[in-house]
Formats: sequence, structure tokens, C-alpha cells
Amino acid sequence: MKTWSGAALLVLLSALAVMPARADRLVVSVSQPQVRITSSFTGAELVVFGVAEARNGDDGAIDVVVTVRGPGESFTTWRKSRVLGLWVNSDSRTFVEAPAFLAVLSSRPTTQIASPETLRVEQIGLNYNILVQRVGPDFADVVPSDPFRTAFLRIQTAQGVYREDPQGVAFLAPRVFRAEVGIPGTAPLGRYTVAVKVFQNGAVSATELSSFDVNKTGFEQKIAEFSQRDGWLYGLAVALGSLVVGFVGNLLFRRD
Repeated sequence: MKTWSGAALLVLLSALAVMPARADRLVVSVSQPQVRITSSFTGAELVVFGVAEARNGDDGAIDVVVTVRGPGESFTTWRKSRVLGLWVNSDSRTFVEAPAFLAVLSSRPTTQIASPETLRVEQIGLNYNILVQRVGPDFADVVPSDPFRTAFLRIQTAQGVYREDPQGVAFLAPRVFRAEVGIPGTAPLGRYTVAVKVFQNGAVSATELSSFDVNKTGFEQKIAEFSQRDGWLYGLAVALGSLVVGFVGNLLFRRD
């Protein structure tokens, strides 16, 4: 890990040296472009490295926010009501193309980095990420205190796929930083985007995007590809397998 970190920082510093002159310069690197899931996968740790060049020679203090978003999915949140003494689902909201994974890592609490308006515009923090809901025939984002939104964030956080860490970004030097991104064993498959934003004096001074993929590998991937390529054969194989298992179980546990 130490060898890789030193090499990564050297690459980042070299890249900054050859970048064309502009007001803000930021180079970001992710420790691995792919996370491969096997049957024994319980999670992974990725490291995001970054180097921010001083703006016009201004080497004042900066803040960094790293936001990792997983592939978009639709989720439905239900509200329960008491009817005739029983708790039943009475109302629901569907979140459309919401990130299946969302991690917000920052060098300090985001409320100390910028104003609420700036955080909202830049979608910094769980409370300020846009989560589009289907409200009847319309689609809209709602206020952070909306009960369905609050319940959705609570559920995703409890499942470990949403999190916010106000100390998740560490500075190795005044303008060299790293952030560790924990990918849980239940991580959804697909492409994950990494958005790194540098703040100075409450305003965004640099932004850089990167990405990595979470994919299955080995036997699990072959089965998944088979089920997508030859769906009817996969269904037939599953049915036959169930019959064989049932027949063998009957032989082993039958009573004479």
C-alpha cells in the first residue's frame, strides 16, 4: 500500500506539471478501476488521491469533498397507517434514478465549508443531493424535511449504502489529499462516479470527475451472462436442478 501510494502521488504531481495553465488545477486518481465481486466478497476499500494546485499563487487553506455515486435505480418508500388496529401500507413515493450507493467524504463538516445555497447547487451532502420523486403524474425534488425523503435516507444509511463522513478526507500535504471509500459486500453492480470538489473561502475552486466499475467475476459472472444470453435455457436448468434436489432429498429423508 505504501509503495502504491508513493507511485500514485508521483503520477499526480507529474500530471500537474504538464497540464496547461488555467485558474484552477486538480488531478484525481482512484486506486483501482474495477472492483470484482466473487462468492466470497465481503467488501472492498478504494482510495481516492488528489492534488490541487494553488490558484494564481494563492496557497491558502482549502476544503475537499469527495462524492461517490453508484448506478441509478428506482426505490419505493412506503408509509404505514393504522387501520382497524393493524398497521398497513397506506401511501408511497417512488424515487426515480436515485443512486444505489452514495458516499460523501469531506475534510470537515460540509455545513462549515460552504453556505446551504452553495451546498444545494453543488449537491454536497446527503441532505442536499437531488432525489427525484414521482409525485402522482409529476416528478420533483422536495425539501430535505420531506418525510418520505427522510425515511429513504434513513433506510439506505441503515443498509450501509449511504453514508456521510465529515472526516473522510485527510491531507497528506497542504494540497495533497486522500479519501478511503468503503464498498460494502451488498454493493450494486455498475459504474460508480467520483466527483471531487475543492472549496476555498466557501466557493468551489476546482472540480474533477473519475469513475470505477463494480462487476462480478468467475463462476457468478458466467451464470449471470448465461441467464441474460439464454434465458429459457437458464430457466430450464434451474427447474431441472430443483427437481433433482427434491428427488435426492426425498431419497435421503423418506421414511420406510
